[in-house]
Amino acid sequence: MKLNMYVNGEWVDSTNNDLRDFLNPATGEVIGQAVEGTKEDVHQATRAAREAFESGIWSEITHTERANYLSKIAEGIEKNQKELIDAEVLNNGKPIREAESDILESAKCFRYYAGIIRKSIGDVYNVSESMQTMVIREPIGVCGLIVPWNYPLLMSVWKLAPALAAGNTIIIKPSEVTPLTLVKLFEIMDEIGLPKGVVNLVLGDGAVVGNEITVSDEVDMISFTGGTNTGRHIMKAAAETIKKVSLELGGKSPNIFFADTDLELAVDYALYGIFYGTGQVCSAGSRVLVEDKMYDSFVDLFVERAKQIKVGPGDDPNTEIGPLVSQEHMDKVLHYIELGKKEGARLACGGKRLKENDMAKGFFVEPTVFTDVEQHMRIVQEEIFGPVVCIQKFSTEKEAIQLANGTDYGLAGAVFTNDITRALRVIKKVRSGITWINSYHETHYESPWGGYKQSGVGRNLGTYGLDEFMELKQVNINLETSKINWFEE
Repeated sequence: MKLNMYVNGEWVDSTNNDLRDFLNPATGEVIGQAVEGTKEDVHQATRAAREAFESGIWSEITHTERANYLSKIAEGIEKNQKELIDAEVLNNGKPIREAESDILESAKCFRYYAGIIRKSIGDVYNVSESMQTMVIREPIGVCGLIVPWNYPLLMSVWKLAPALAAGNTIIIKPSEVTPLTLVKLFEIMDEIGLPKGVVNLVLGDGAVVGNEITVSDEVDMISFTGGTNTGRHIMKAAAETIKKVSLELGGKSPNIFFADTDLELAVDYALYGIFYGTGQVCSAGSRVLVEDKMYDSFVDLFVERAKQIKVGPGDDPNTEIGPLVSQEHMDKVLHYIELGKKEGARLACGGKRLKENDMAKGFFVEPTVFTDVEQHMRIVQEEIFGPVVCIQKFSTEKEAIQLANGTDYGLAGAVFTNDITRALRVIKKVRSGITWINSYHETHYESPWGGYKQSGVGRNLGTYGLDEFMELKQVNINLETSKINWFEE
Protein backbone atom coordinates (compact mmCIF):
# COMPACT_ATOMS: atom_id res chain seq x y z
CA MET A 1 0.00 0.00 0.00
CA LYS A 2 1.40 3.38 -1.02
CA LEU A 3 -0.10 6.71 0.04
CA ASN A 4 0.38 9.82 -2.07
CA MET A 5 -0.22 13.49 -1.33
CA TYR A 6 -3.11 15.52 -2.71
CA VAL A 7 -2.18 18.92 -4.15
CA ASN A 8 -4.30 21.17 -6.37
CA GLY A 9 -6.80 18.44 -7.06
CA GLU A 10 -4.22 15.79 -8.04
CA TRP A 11 -2.62 12.79 -6.32
CA VAL A 12 1.14 13.37 -6.43
CA ASP A 13 4.46 11.91 -5.28
CA SER A 14 6.87 13.93 -3.22
CA THR A 15 9.49 15.94 -5.07
CA ASN A 16 12.31 13.72 -3.76
CA ASN A 17 10.38 10.39 -4.08
CA ASP A 18 11.26 9.41 -0.49
CA LEU A 19 8.94 7.00 1.33
CA ARG A 20 8.18 6.39 5.02
CA ASP A 21 6.83 3.13 6.46
CA PHE A 22 3.70 3.20 8.60
CA LEU A 23 2.78 0.37 10.94
CA ASN A 24 0.05 -1.61 12.59
CA PRO A 25 0.72 -0.92 16.30
CA ALA A 26 -0.95 -4.18 17.32
CA THR A 27 1.63 -6.25 15.43
CA GLY A 28 4.54 -3.89 14.83
CA GLU A 29 4.35 -4.83 11.14
CA VAL A 30 4.67 -2.45 8.19
CA ILE A 31 1.30 -2.05 6.47
CA GLY A 32 2.32 0.47 3.83
CA GLN A 33 4.44 3.40 2.80
CA ALA A 34 3.61 7.08 2.55
CA VAL A 35 5.44 9.61 0.42
CA GLU A 36 7.66 11.88 2.49
CA GLY A 37 6.89 15.54 1.86
CA THR A 38 9.53 18.23 1.40
CA LYS A 39 9.66 22.00 1.71
CA GLU A 40 8.99 22.24 -2.02
CA ASP A 41 5.91 20.07 -1.66
CA VAL A 42 4.63 22.47 1.00
CA HIS A 43 5.34 25.42 -1.30
CA GLN A 44 3.34 23.81 -4.11
CA ALA A 45 0.43 23.07 -1.79
CA THR A 46 0.36 26.54 -0.24
CA ARG A 47 0.54 28.18 -3.68
CA ALA A 48 -2.37 26.04 -4.83
CA ALA A 49 -4.37 26.97 -1.73
CA ARG A 50 -3.53 30.67 -2.15
CA GLU A 51 -4.52 30.73 -5.81
CA ALA A 52 -7.77 28.92 -5.04
CA PHE A 53 -8.60 31.35 -2.27
CA GLU A 54 -7.81 34.45 -4.30
CA SER A 55 -9.85 33.16 -7.23
CA GLY A 56 -12.97 33.01 -5.08
CA ILE A 57 -13.95 29.54 -6.29
CA TRP A 58 -14.61 28.62 -2.67
CA SER A 59 -14.63 31.79 -0.58
CA GLU A 60 -17.11 33.59 -2.83
CA ILE A 61 -19.66 30.86 -3.45
CA THR A 62 -22.82 30.98 -1.39
CA HIS A 63 -23.06 29.49 2.07
CA THR A 64 -25.66 27.09 0.75
CA GLU A 65 -23.28 25.80 -1.91
CA ARG A 66 -20.52 25.24 0.65
CA ALA A 67 -23.00 23.55 2.96
CA ASN A 68 -24.02 21.18 0.17
CA TYR A 69 -20.38 20.15 -0.31
CA LEU A 70 -19.99 19.50 3.43
CA SER A 71 -23.14 17.40 3.43
CA LYS A 72 -21.77 15.35 0.54
CA ILE A 73 -18.56 14.73 2.48
CA ALA A 74 -20.65 13.50 5.43
CA GLU A 75 -22.53 11.18 3.09
CA GLY A 76 -19.23 9.89 1.71
CA ILE A 77 -17.95 9.11 5.21
CA GLU A 78 -21.13 7.21 6.03
CA LYS A 79 -21.02 5.35 2.73
CA ASN A 80 -17.41 4.30 3.34
CA GLN A 81 -17.61 3.87 7.10
CA LYS A 82 -16.60 0.19 7.10
CA GLU A 83 -13.40 0.93 5.17
CA LEU A 84 -12.63 3.93 7.39
CA ILE A 85 -13.23 1.96 10.60
CA ASP A 86 -10.98 -0.85 9.43
CA ALA A 87 -8.27 1.66 8.47
CA GLU A 88 -8.45 3.39 11.86
CA VAL A 89 -8.13 0.07 13.69
CA LEU A 90 -5.29 -1.05 11.43
CA ASN A 91 -3.16 2.10 11.55
CA ASN A 92 -3.99 3.54 14.99
CA GLY A 93 -4.80 0.36 16.94
CA LYS A 94 -8.13 1.56 18.30
CA PRO A 95 -10.62 -1.05 19.45
CA ILE A 96 -13.45 -1.45 16.95
CA ARG A 97 -16.06 0.26 19.09
CA GLU A 98 -13.89 3.37 19.48
CA ALA A 99 -13.16 3.52 15.75
CA GLU A 100 -16.86 3.17 14.95
CA SER A 101 -17.66 6.11 17.20
CA ASP A 102 -14.92 8.30 15.70
CA ILE A 103 -16.01 7.68 12.10
CA LEU A 104 -19.70 8.31 12.76
CA GLU A 105 -18.88 11.44 14.78
CA SER A 106 -16.77 12.69 11.86
CA ALA A 107 -19.80 12.55 9.57
CA LYS A 108 -21.92 14.31 12.19
CA CYS A 109 -19.35 17.09 12.49
CA PHE A 110 -19.52 17.88 8.77
CA ARG A 111 -23.33 17.87 8.98
CA TYR A 112 -23.25 20.19 11.98
CA TYR A 113 -21.19 22.83 10.19
CA ALA A 114 -23.23 22.41 7.01
CA GLY A 115 -26.21 23.40 9.13
CA ILE A 116 -24.49 26.25 10.95
CA ILE A 117 -23.41 28.11 7.82
CA ARG A 118 -26.86 27.98 6.29
CA LYS A 119 -27.82 30.55 8.92
CA SER A 120 -27.07 34.25 8.67
CA ILE A 121 -23.86 35.22 10.44
CA GLY A 122 -23.26 38.84 11.40
CA ASP A 123 -24.48 41.79 13.48
CA VAL A 124 -26.02 45.18 12.77
CA TYR A 125 -25.86 48.15 15.18
CA ASN A 126 -27.80 51.41 14.96
CA VAL A 127 -25.03 53.46 16.51
CA SER A 128 -26.49 56.87 15.71
CA GLU A 129 -29.21 58.51 13.64
CA SER A 130 -26.86 58.99 10.72
CA MET A 131 -24.68 55.91 10.98
CA GLN A 132 -25.30 52.21 10.87
CA THR A 133 -22.58 49.68 11.66
CA MET A 134 -22.36 46.10 10.45
CA VAL A 135 -19.99 43.42 11.68
CA ILE A 136 -19.44 40.77 9.04
CA ARG A 137 -17.41 37.59 9.17
CA GLU A 138 -15.04 36.69 6.39
CA PRO A 139 -12.70 33.73 5.83
CA ILE A 140 -9.14 34.18 7.04
CA GLY A 141 -7.57 32.81 3.84
CA VAL A 142 -5.19 29.86 3.69
CA CYS A 143 -5.30 27.73 6.83
CA GLY A 144 -2.57 25.28 7.82
CA LEU A 145 -3.97 22.38 9.83
CA ILE A 146 -1.64 20.05 11.75
CA VAL A 147 -3.33 17.09 13.40
CA PRO A 148 -2.29 14.35 15.87
CA TRP A 149 -2.13 10.57 15.74
CA ASN A 150 -4.55 9.73 18.56
CA TYR A 151 -7.70 10.68 16.60
CA PRO A 152 -6.38 10.64 13.02
CA LEU A 153 -9.73 11.28 11.32
CA LEU A 154 -11.87 12.96 13.97
CA MET A 155 -9.33 15.63 14.96
CA SER A 156 -8.80 16.37 11.26
CA VAL A 157 -12.54 16.81 10.78
CA TRP A 158 -12.81 19.07 13.84
CA LYS A 159 -10.59 21.48 11.90
CA LEU A 160 -11.51 20.76 8.28
CA ALA A 161 -15.27 21.15 8.69
CA PRO A 162 -15.33 24.65 10.26
CA ALA A 163 -12.38 25.89 8.18
CA LEU A 164 -14.10 24.89 4.95
CA ALA A 165 -17.48 26.10 6.19
CA ALA A 166 -15.96 29.53 6.79
CA GLY A 167 -14.73 29.72 3.18
CA ASN A 168 -11.02 29.11 3.70
CA THR A 169 -8.71 26.97 1.62
CA ILE A 170 -6.66 24.32 3.35
CA ILE A 171 -3.30 22.63 3.63
CA ILE A 172 -3.34 19.81 6.18
CA LYS A 173 -0.64 17.54 7.60
CA PRO A 174 -1.53 14.35 9.48
CA SER A 175 0.83 12.65 11.87
CA GLU A 176 3.46 10.70 9.97
CA VAL A 177 2.54 7.74 12.21
CA THR A 178 -1.16 7.58 11.23
CA PRO A 179 -1.79 8.96 7.71
CA LEU A 180 -4.18 6.27 6.45
CA THR A 181 -7.68 7.49 7.33
CA LEU A 182 -7.02 11.11 6.33
CA VAL A 183 -5.83 9.94 2.92
CA LYS A 184 -9.08 7.99 2.59
CA LEU A 185 -11.06 11.09 3.55
CA PHE A 186 -9.29 12.98 0.76
CA GLU A 187 -10.32 10.23 -1.64
CA ILE A 188 -13.91 10.98 -0.64
CA MET A 189 -13.44 14.73 -1.11
CA ASP A 190 -11.80 14.14 -4.48
CA GLU A 191 -14.73 11.97 -5.55
CA ILE A 192 -17.36 14.61 -4.73
CA GLY A 193 -15.45 17.18 -6.79
CA LEU A 194 -14.28 19.92 -4.46
CA PRO A 195 -12.75 22.72 -6.58
CA LYS A 196 -9.04 22.32 -7.23
CA GLY A 197 -6.75 23.82 -4.63
CA VAL A 198 -9.40 24.11 -1.92
CA VAL A 199 -8.05 21.16 0.08
CA ASN A 200 -4.43 20.05 -0.02
CA LEU A 201 -2.77 17.17 1.83
CA VAL A 202 0.97 17.02 2.49
CA LEU A 203 2.42 13.98 4.26
CA GLY A 204 5.70 13.86 6.13
CA ASP A 205 7.71 14.77 9.19
CA GLY A 206 6.60 17.54 11.50
CA ALA A 207 10.05 19.10 11.69
CA VAL A 208 10.05 19.58 7.91
CA VAL A 209 6.47 19.73 6.65
CA GLY A 210 4.81 21.06 9.80
CA ASN A 211 7.46 23.71 10.31
CA GLU A 212 7.34 24.85 6.68
CA ILE A 213 3.55 25.25 6.84
CA THR A 214 3.97 27.28 10.03
CA VAL A 215 6.53 29.74 8.67
CA SER A 216 5.05 30.06 5.16
CA ASP A 217 4.11 33.57 4.02
CA GLU A 218 1.24 32.01 2.06
CA VAL A 219 -0.44 30.64 5.20
CA ASP A 220 -2.69 32.98 7.18
CA MET A 221 -3.51 30.75 10.13
CA ILE A 222 -2.19 27.66 11.91
CA SER A 223 -4.49 25.32 13.80
CA PHE A 224 -2.58 22.63 15.69
CA THR A 225 -3.57 19.82 18.02
CA GLY A 226 -0.78 17.94 19.77
CA GLY A 227 1.87 18.17 22.46
CA THR A 228 2.56 21.34 24.42
CA ASN A 229 6.25 21.49 23.48
CA THR A 230 5.42 21.35 19.78
CA GLY A 231 2.69 23.93 20.30
CA ARG A 232 5.17 26.24 21.96
CA HIS A 233 7.50 25.91 18.95
CA ILE A 234 4.64 26.59 16.51
CA MET A 235 3.61 29.69 18.44
CA LYS A 236 7.14 31.08 18.27
CA ALA A 237 7.61 30.22 14.59
CA ALA A 238 4.24 31.69 13.60
CA ALA A 239 5.13 34.96 15.31
CA GLU A 240 7.57 35.75 12.48
CA THR A 241 4.65 36.33 10.11
CA ILE A 242 2.11 37.39 12.79
CA LYS A 243 -0.36 34.74 11.69
CA LYS A 244 -3.30 33.63 13.78
CA VAL A 245 -2.62 30.54 15.89
CA SER A 246 -5.08 28.12 17.46
CA LEU A 247 -3.57 25.47 19.73
CA GLU A 248 -5.19 22.51 21.48
CA LEU A 249 -2.40 21.03 23.57
CA GLY A 250 -1.73 18.67 26.44
CA GLY A 251 -3.54 17.98 29.66
CA LYS A 252 -3.15 16.48 33.10
CA SER A 253 -6.79 16.57 33.99
CA PRO A 254 -8.25 16.06 37.48
CA ASN A 255 -11.23 13.80 38.12
CA ILE A 256 -12.50 14.66 41.63
CA PHE A 257 -14.61 12.26 43.70
CA PHE A 258 -16.29 13.27 46.95
CA ALA A 259 -17.23 10.58 49.45
CA ASP A 260 -20.98 10.94 48.93
CA THR A 261 -20.62 9.52 45.40
CA ASP A 262 -21.71 5.91 44.91
CA LEU A 263 -18.49 3.87 45.04
CA GLU A 264 -19.15 1.63 42.06
CA LEU A 265 -20.30 4.55 39.93
CA ALA A 266 -17.19 6.52 40.94
CA VAL A 267 -14.83 3.70 39.98
CA ASP A 268 -16.68 3.10 36.73
CA TYR A 269 -16.29 6.73 35.60
CA ALA A 270 -12.71 6.96 36.85
CA LEU A 271 -11.75 3.90 34.78
CA TYR A 272 -13.50 5.37 31.74
CA GLY A 273 -11.88 8.77 32.29
CA ILE A 274 -8.32 7.44 32.08
CA PHE A 275 -8.36 4.16 30.16
CA TYR A 276 -10.66 5.10 27.27
CA GLY A 277 -8.48 5.43 24.18
CA THR A 278 -5.67 3.59 26.00
CA GLY A 279 -5.12 6.85 27.85
CA GLN A 280 -3.95 8.47 24.60
CA VAL A 281 -6.48 11.26 25.00
CA CYS A 282 -5.52 14.87 25.73
CA SER A 283 -8.48 15.28 28.10
CA ALA A 284 -7.97 11.97 29.92
CA GLY A 285 -8.70 12.00 33.65
CA SER A 286 -5.14 11.02 34.48
CA ARG A 287 -5.25 12.42 38.03
CA VAL A 288 -7.98 10.86 40.16
CA LEU A 289 -8.56 12.85 43.36
CA VAL A 290 -10.51 10.96 46.04
CA GLU A 291 -11.84 12.21 49.37
CA ASP A 292 -10.07 10.50 52.28
CA LYS A 293 -13.30 8.99 53.65
CA MET A 294 -13.63 6.70 50.61
CA TYR A 295 -10.00 6.58 49.44
CA ASP A 296 -9.07 3.06 50.62
CA SER A 297 -12.24 1.40 49.37
CA PHE A 298 -12.00 3.33 46.09
CA VAL A 299 -8.39 2.25 45.49
CA ASP A 300 -9.17 -1.40 46.27
CA LEU A 301 -12.08 -1.56 43.83
CA PHE A 302 -10.34 0.54 41.17
CA VAL A 303 -7.28 -1.75 41.17
CA GLU A 304 -9.47 -4.85 41.10
CA ARG A 305 -11.39 -3.52 38.10
CA ALA A 306 -8.24 -2.28 36.29
CA LYS A 307 -6.76 -5.76 36.44
CA GLN A 308 -9.85 -7.12 34.67
CA ILE A 309 -9.61 -4.81 31.64
CA LYS A 310 -9.19 -6.77 28.41
CA VAL A 311 -6.09 -5.61 26.52
CA GLY A 312 -5.57 -6.78 22.95
CA PRO A 313 -5.60 -6.00 19.22
CA GLY A 314 -8.21 -3.51 18.12
CA ASP A 315 -9.79 -5.89 15.63
CA ASP A 316 -10.75 -8.30 18.42
CA PRO A 317 -14.34 -7.37 19.40
CA ASN A 318 -13.58 -8.33 23.03
CA THR A 319 -10.73 -5.82 23.30
CA GLU A 320 -11.31 -2.91 25.70
CA ILE A 321 -7.83 -1.33 25.48
CA GLY A 322 -5.72 -1.48 22.36
CA PRO A 323 -1.99 -0.89 21.83
CA LEU A 324 -0.08 2.33 22.12
CA VAL A 325 0.48 3.93 18.76
CA SER A 326 4.20 3.26 18.27
CA GLN A 327 7.37 1.77 19.73
CA GLU A 328 8.65 5.27 20.45
CA HIS A 329 5.53 6.24 22.36
CA MET A 330 5.42 2.94 24.26
CA ASP A 331 9.01 3.51 25.36
CA LYS A 332 8.05 6.96 26.63
CA VAL A 333 5.14 5.58 28.67
CA LEU A 334 7.28 2.79 30.14
CA HIS A 335 9.93 5.38 31.02
CA TYR A 336 7.37 7.35 33.02
CA ILE A 337 6.29 4.19 34.84
CA GLU A 338 9.88 3.54 35.89
CA LEU A 339 10.21 7.18 36.86
CA GLY A 340 7.13 6.93 39.08
CA LYS A 341 8.60 3.97 40.92
CA LYS A 342 11.89 5.81 41.42
CA GLU A 343 10.05 8.88 42.72
CA GLY A 344 8.53 6.76 45.48
CA ALA A 345 4.96 6.32 44.28
CA ARG A 346 3.35 2.95 44.98
CA LEU A 347 2.70 0.86 41.88
CA ALA A 348 -0.68 -0.68 42.75
CA CYS A 349 -1.04 -2.65 39.52
CA GLY A 350 0.23 -2.90 35.96
CA GLY A 351 3.42 -1.26 34.83
CA LYS A 352 4.66 -3.76 32.27
CA ARG A 353 4.66 -4.30 28.55
CA LEU A 354 2.38 -7.16 27.50
CA LYS A 355 3.80 -9.78 25.12
CA GLU A 356 1.49 -12.76 25.53
CA ASN A 357 -0.01 -14.57 22.55
CA ASP A 358 -1.09 -12.19 19.77
CA MET A 359 0.42 -9.18 21.59
CA ALA A 360 4.01 -10.42 21.23
CA LYS A 361 5.16 -7.84 18.67
CA GLY A 362 2.69 -5.07 19.39
CA PHE A 363 2.99 -2.00 21.60
CA PHE A 364 0.82 -3.05 24.55
CA VAL A 365 1.12 -1.77 28.13
CA GLU A 366 -0.90 -2.94 31.12
CA PRO A 367 -3.40 -0.56 32.74
CA THR A 368 -1.18 1.03 35.38
CA VAL A 369 -2.20 2.54 38.72
CA PHE A 370 -0.03 4.63 41.03
CA THR A 371 -1.11 5.53 44.58
CA ASP A 372 0.63 7.36 47.43
CA VAL A 373 1.78 10.02 45.00
CA GLU A 374 2.97 13.53 45.85
CA GLN A 375 1.98 16.63 43.92
CA HIS A 376 5.56 17.46 42.95
CA MET A 377 6.20 14.11 41.25
CA ARG A 378 6.73 14.18 37.49
CA ILE A 379 4.12 11.46 36.97
CA VAL A 380 1.62 13.88 38.57
CA GLN A 381 2.83 17.02 36.80
CA GLU A 382 3.66 15.80 33.28
CA GLU A 383 1.43 14.37 30.58
CA ILE A 384 2.16 10.66 30.10
CA PHE A 385 -0.49 10.04 27.42
CA GLY A 386 -0.98 6.38 28.13
CA PRO A 387 -2.86 3.93 30.38
CA VAL A 388 -1.30 5.33 33.56
CA VAL A 389 -3.25 6.98 36.38
CA CYS A 390 -2.27 8.66 39.66
CA ILE A 391 -4.76 8.40 42.54
CA GLN A 392 -4.44 11.18 45.11
CA LYS A 393 -6.14 11.70 48.47
CA PHE A 394 -7.72 14.94 49.71
CA SER A 395 -9.48 15.88 52.93
CA THR A 396 -11.24 19.17 52.21
CA GLU A 397 -12.91 20.91 49.30
CA LYS A 398 -10.20 23.56 49.37
CA GLU A 399 -7.46 20.94 49.14
CA ALA A 400 -9.22 19.21 46.24
CA ILE A 401 -9.29 22.48 44.29
CA GLN A 402 -5.64 23.22 45.06
CA LEU A 403 -4.57 19.76 43.87
CA ALA A 404 -6.79 20.01 40.78
CA ASN A 405 -5.26 23.33 39.73
CA GLY A 406 -1.72 22.42 40.76
CA THR A 407 -0.22 21.77 37.30
CA ASP A 408 0.67 23.87 34.25
CA TYR A 409 -2.27 22.38 32.35
CA GLY A 410 -5.95 23.30 32.26
CA LEU A 411 -7.68 21.28 29.59
CA ALA A 412 -10.37 19.20 31.33
CA GLY A 413 -11.70 18.18 34.72
CA ALA A 414 -14.68 16.67 36.51
CA VAL A 415 -16.40 16.65 39.88
CA PHE A 416 -18.48 13.77 41.23
CA THR A 417 -20.79 14.41 44.19
CA ASN A 418 -24.47 14.16 45.12
CA ASP A 419 -24.34 17.73 46.44
CA ILE A 420 -25.10 19.87 43.37
CA THR A 421 -24.30 23.10 45.22
CA ARG A 422 -20.83 21.81 46.06
CA ALA A 423 -20.43 20.47 42.52
CA LEU A 424 -21.09 23.90 40.99
CA ARG A 425 -18.94 25.65 43.60
CA VAL A 426 -15.96 23.38 42.89
CA ILE A 427 -16.29 23.20 39.11
CA LYS A 428 -16.31 27.02 38.89
CA LYS A 429 -12.92 27.04 40.64
CA VAL A 430 -11.34 24.30 38.51
CA ARG A 431 -9.14 26.12 35.99
CA SER A 432 -10.01 24.00 32.94
CA GLY A 433 -11.77 24.68 29.67
CA ILE A 434 -13.78 21.44 29.46
CA THR A 435 -15.52 20.24 32.60
CA TRP A 436 -18.16 17.76 33.71
CA ILE A 437 -20.31 17.19 36.77
CA ASN A 438 -21.00 13.50 37.45
CA SER A 439 -19.77 12.55 33.97
CA TYR A 440 -16.64 12.37 31.85
CA HIS A 441 -15.54 12.52 28.18
CA GLU A 442 -18.97 13.27 26.69
CA THR A 443 -18.62 15.98 24.05
CA HIS A 444 -21.13 17.95 22.00
CA TYR A 445 -20.46 19.86 18.77
CA GLU A 446 -22.42 22.83 20.07
CA SER A 447 -19.90 23.46 22.88
CA PRO A 448 -16.36 24.89 22.70
CA TRP A 449 -13.40 22.54 23.14
CA GLY A 450 -10.10 23.90 24.42
CA GLY A 451 -8.07 24.67 27.49
CA TYR A 452 -6.66 27.16 29.97
CA LYS A 453 -3.00 27.80 30.77
CA GLN A 454 -0.53 25.62 28.82
CA SER A 455 -3.32 23.47 27.41
CA GLY A 456 -3.77 25.85 24.51
CA VAL A 457 -5.11 28.96 22.84
CA GLY A 458 -8.47 29.20 21.08
CA ARG A 459 -11.34 26.77 20.77
CA ASN A 460 -12.60 23.99 18.51
CA LEU A 461 -16.26 23.07 17.87
CA GLY A 462 -19.50 25.01 18.06
CA THR A 463 -19.87 28.49 16.67
CA TYR A 464 -16.68 29.23 18.61
CA GLY A 465 -14.77 26.81 16.38
CA LEU A 466 -16.22 28.48 13.29
CA ASP A 467 -15.19 31.92 14.55
CA GLU A 468 -11.60 30.65 14.93
CA PHE A 469 -11.43 30.40 11.14
CA MET A 470 -12.99 33.80 10.38
CA GLU A 471 -11.99 37.44 10.46
CA LEU A 472 -14.30 40.14 11.80
CA LYS A 473 -14.80 43.23 9.66
CA GLN A 474 -16.47 46.43 10.81
CA VAL A 475 -18.48 48.20 8.09
CA ASN A 476 -19.79 51.70 8.85
CA ILE A 477 -22.54 53.11 6.59
CA ASN A 478 -23.19 56.83 6.53
CA LEU A 479 -26.92 57.44 6.04
CA GLU A 480 -26.55 61.23 5.70
CA THR A 481 -23.90 62.05 3.11
CA SER A 482 -23.68 65.79 3.77
CA LYS A 483 -20.43 67.71 4.25
CA ILE A 484 -18.73 67.38 7.63
CA ASN A 485 -17.21 70.89 7.64
CA TRP A 486 -14.59 69.78 10.16
CA PHE A 487 -12.12 72.24 8.66
CA GLU A 488 -13.19 75.75 7.77
CA GLU A 489 -13.12 76.75 4.09
